[in-house]
Amino acid sequence: AIRITHKEEITRSAAAIRSLKDELPKAIVAIGNAPTALIELLRLYQEENIEPRLVIGVPVGFVQASESKNSLIRSGLTYITNIGRKGGSPIAAACVNALLRLGDHTEWSRG
Repeated sequence: AIRITHKEEITRSAAAIRSLKDELPKAIVAIGNAPTALIELLRLYQEENIEPRLVIGVPVGFVQASESKNSLIRSGLTYITNIGRKGGSPIAAACVNALLRLGDHTEWSRG
């Protein structure tokens, strides 16, 4: 990812998402701290048709956090997010944990 950062002049977070693009289809992706990672994920979806199963996009911060979440909402991807500049890794982890707990309940999986 570091080579991509220097070569493409992008953030380390965006480079990390780009370096994982072969792993992303059908994955659940949780982003809590880096709006640029979410922006790169959305670019991969729009330009390269790489579609995760679910995106938990709750980046925190003043720079691009709200904008990246709004772009996620408009993207067409299946997502969990919040509105505004608040969020973070604890929120992303809580979302993942809630989904895992839902999956543990056998009554949810009976059809």
